[in-house]
Amino acid sequence: MAISQEISYRLERLILDGGLAPGQKIPSERQLAARLRVSRAIIREALHELQGRGVIETRHGKGSFVASLIPETGEFEEQSPLMQLYEGHPRTLYDLLEVREQLEGQAAFLAAQRATSMDKHRITKAFQALEETDPLSNAKPDHGFHQAIVEASHNPVLVHLLSGLKSMMLLTVQASVSNLNPREEMRKTIVRQHRQLYDAIINCKPAAAQRVASAHVRFVRDALKDMEQQGNRVIRSQVMSNSRNPQQSGIDFGRHNP
Repeated sequence: MAISQEISYRLERLILDGGLAPGQKIPSERQLAARLRVSRAIIREALHELQGRGVIETRHGKGSFVASLIPETGEFEEQSPLMQLYEGHPRTLYDLLEVREQLEGQAAFLAAQRATSMDKHRITKAFQALEETDPLSNAKPDHGFHQAIVEASHNPVLVHLLSGLKSMMLLTVQASVSNLNPREEMRKTIVRQHRQLYDAIINCKPAAAQRVASAHVRFVRDALKDMEQQGNRVIRSQVMSNSRNPQQSGIDFGRHNP
């Protein structure tokens, strides 16, 4: 792998780790070259690659800045910056599941408090569709069930946030279905958790709904991590590629997260 690609990958890691935030100016080519002990030509090539993928943007006369990872439209395209990072950095799957655990737990709490009869009807229909679909290919009805709960929270900010991440969240559900549902014990646990979540919301039990929703996503995250730690390959999506996932190159940004 070219040195410039290694450097672009490590810059992406820095963005994911929070060392470079959206809108923040990236150090100059001279500073990066000195820090990473490579030529400015290599730095320039790495930045050009990141710009081409929409991860950074160059402002004439001002320098390069980290682009917003979440599109203003709220819709993710296949080649959006966050999708690029998802495809190239395996840890992003777990970052997304952390977000799901917190936000969907709160959504379930509010849904159990606020769901109208129409909301409960939609949640019931979504739950029935999930139960009636082959568990080895039920990512969309699984996501639809969780989405119906989010909409029943009647918190427009929460609904907007998760709707904006809809495509990315669906990828986490696909990862769960692809990797865990083929394993009988895992599948039984997930089916039981979905039933418990449904019952808690329909029976207006906010604390129980929040506890089950959070535990469900945490279970998925921990199970996937355990699979990887045991040396098993985790399928993240059909477009997932490790082509930009180099081995440690020895380039030190002063911060390393797994």
